[in-house]
Amino acid sequence: MRRVHFVPLLGPLFAGVCVPALAQAQALSSPTAVTVAATSVAGAGIAAPGDATDPAGPQDDEKDDDPLEVTGADIVVVAPRIQGQLDVPNQPIATFDEDDIAAYGVDSIGDLIDAISPQTGSGRGRGTGTPVILVNGQRITSFREMRNIPPEAIRKLEVLPEEVALRFGYSANQRVVNLILKDRFSATTVAGEYNRPTRGGADNYELESGVVKIAGPRRYNFNAKYTDTSMLTEDERNVKQAEGTQPTVAGDPDPARYRSLVSADSELVLNGTLTQNLGEQGLGGSITANGSFTHGETTSLSGLDSVTLTAPSGTSALRTLPDPLTTRVVTDTFEAGLGYNTMVGRWMFNVTGDGSYIDANTRIDRKRDLSSLEDAAAAGTLDIAGALPSIPGAGVDTARSRTLSLSSLATLSGMPFSMPAGDANLTFKGGYDFSRVQSETRSDTFSQSTLTRGDVSAGVNLAVPLTSRGDFLGGIGDLALNLSGGLNHLSDFGTLTNWSAGLTWSPTEKLSFQASYIVEQAAPTLAQLGAPNVLTYNVSVYDFTTNSTALVTVLSGGNQDLAKETQRDIKLSATWELPFMERSNLLVEYFRNRSSNVTESFPMLTSAVEAAFPDRVQRDADGNLTYVDQRAVTFDKETSSSIRWGLNLSGNLGKQQEGGFGGPPPGAGPRGAGPSGAGPQGAGGKPGGAGGPPAGGPPPGGPGGKGGRWNLSVYHTWRFTDRVTIADGVPVLDQLNGEALTSGGVPRHAIEAEGGVFKNGYGIRLKAEWDAPTHVNGSGAPTSSDLRFGSTFDVNLRIFADLGKNADLVAKVPFLKGARLSLVADNLLDSRQKVTDQNGDVPLAYQAAYRAPEGRVLGIDFRKMF
Repeated sequence: MRRVHFVPLLGPLFAGVCVPALAQAQALSSPTAVTVAATSVAGAGIAAPGDATDPAGPQDDEKDDDPLEVTGADIVVVAPRIQGQLDVPNQPIATFDEDDIAAYGVDSIGDLIDAISPQTGSGRGRGTGTPVILVNGQRITSFREMRNIPPEAIRKLEVLPEEVALRFGYSANQRVVNLILKDRFSATTVAGEYNRPTRGGADNYELESGVVKIAGPRRYNFNAKYTDTSMLTEDERNVKQAEGTQPTVAGDPDPARYRSLVSADSELVLNGTLTQNLGEQGLGGSITANGSFTHGETTSLSGLDSVTLTAPSGTSALRTLPDPLTTRVVTDTFEAGLGYNTMVGRWMFNVTGDGSYIDANTRIDRKRDLSSLEDAAAAGTLDIAGALPSIPGAGVDTARSRTLSLSSLATLSGMPFSMPAGDANLTFKGGYDFSRVQSETRSDTFSQSTLTRGDVSAGVNLAVPLTSRGDFLGGIGDLALNLSGGLNHLSDFGTLTNWSAGLTWSPTEKLSFQASYIVEQAAPTLAQLGAPNVLTYNVSVYDFTTNSTALVTVLSGGNQDLAKETQRDIKLSATWELPFMERSNLLVEYFRNRSSNVTESFPMLTSAVEAAFPDRVQRDADGNLTYVDQRAVTFDKETSSSIRWGLNLSGNLGKQQEGGFGGPPPGAGPRGAGPSGAGPQGAGGKPGGAGGPPAGGPPPGGPGGKGGRWNLSVYHTWRFTDRVTIADGVPVLDQLNGEALTSGGVPRHAIEAEGGVFKNGYGIRLKAEWDAPTHVNGSGAPTSSDLRFGSTFDVNLRIFADLGKNADLVAKVPFLKGARLSLVADNLLDSRQKVTDQNGDVPLAYQAAYRAPEGRVLGIDFRKMF
């Protein structure tokens, strides 16, 4: 056998662009067969884009990804990975093929990512927790590109650890999800969903329509979605009101009817994406353009104006006036992104740009001046229990925020040198981000501010294989070193630096260890610095000092006195592929985080917090809480350590039909065809697999296999330490032992789980989250009390039927071809956290309706795919 070894970075370009042409040329000029297996950029960890596609290629790619056996004079490019799959030393946390994805029964890729959140969530406790999204091993402008595409378009999905994000120019605080798309996919979808709590109120419905087409490297998708949620008030949940806040005169309106637990929301989203290859046969790379518009409206109620009237005789009455205090927010968001990737010699070049403009307008009703009523009652000219004269409104306070965000990032990745154990991978990155926040408020006074930030960033990541089981010091196993460093220069904050070092060791093919040390500086966001200052009235706040619930005025917005943060983290992990179960593994991760000058939201108002920030709190002459400034603050230090371990198990149900659900058997399409869709030539020049059924299988929703799938993922987090030093001179707070800063405290244990079964088009999914009980210590004052927060157990259920897979049903009702019906129950057990004081009583501010206003929500979802 004769082998041709290509430079690794040219392999994908050859396989995706040159090979189809070479195969055709060989078929015409020579009987010698040319056999090619689709390749990725071996060692680079970045998959090659599919820059050329044979229109006759299969729609549903075959699942036999093993290298081809060849003999004689065949020219072979050998690679066991499908094109678009990542080649990195880190073992995947989880992988999902087409059948696994079908077993989730979700309507979009966004829903799929949410469904597998136990696997995609990071345990580091940094960042937003959302994963980095790649498509065919390449960076994209934003998740907007893929969010609304049907999951049926995915050939394979990989979840990889946080360290892989460094290779693509991101920080190591997010896991990586790589979506490998099918070579051929086309669908038009319409969907509708209705949800309603079993206790009533807060009806929600969604209407969505979209179109998507994928033809190799060319794809487009357009989507429109409208959602609407009605308001839920305290009256609808029988919320107990604070003493002295209810009117004492019959006929006066009840404030509980005009204080919202869930705001009324509506949102319209329009989104579109177009990806096109450039140049002849895609040799010029590919370009992507994305645009999105979102219009949202939110309305919430803050109660009623009230006044205590006292007659000359000394009798008094609490009166309420009609017309609720209303807050209205209207937000328009415009977003756009551009991306380009190509080969530059032996290097992969990728550049993305993304921009957004958010215009948010807030109108808050002012409280009316009712002193004239008090004076009239005291003078005896107004019956305190009679009809009240009309009091004109006091107008509105307004706030407007206009936020412009522009970001760009370019990466250049290649293999500059070789080691005895393999090729080193080097990634350079550079970018520029710009943010501007213009805010203005009009209340008793007018204030205006403009904050801008420019962020120039640069960084480098080097991955070096030190040993290899197959090539160098094989007794040690695969050992790789990863080093990264970078800096950000912020125009308003100076220079921030970051660096990390990590080792990945795989002594066997099924066992892998990872160790990382990460040092990073971070700045507060512009929103934390410059959001408009807004006063909200009649906010229910629990006062630990007086052991009572008060309706207070709360100030929210930006704080320009925040400092930069320094983070020093250690991560140790192990991944073991279980030898007794296919496609199943055990993951164990240990985290130790240390931070200084930490920017945080204003914490729960314990006595320790009030002592540390005395200027943030106001009380009246009797010591009653009246005002809280809840803008962000800077803590001196935070330290934490935890372990997170999980099991990912999966298996088959019944006998599997080759080709899986709705796809052809492996021989139906050209064997060896990668995402380029160009198959090898068979004997006599016939296309491989000729004589089987047409490539691509039945259309979406058609009959599938008789087998099924099941899976279960369970993750347990055990927190060992979580301590906070608010400021110098203030005792260290142990959040795991009652000295909490957040409402509800910090649970020592937490469990996430998701799983389900799917067979013959019918499936059931369960997703559950459990947090251990916590407690929060009181101040120790005579009127103070400890609080106990009970455990939470939230279970979501989804039962679905792919009606189009029932051939008999489709024969009777052809409209059901490509249809799916789902029944959904969120918070299936109607679980609501119970909070009690040391006497076993529930404080007003911690009533169950405040903790989980909606409770159990039942829904029905119907999607039709054409």
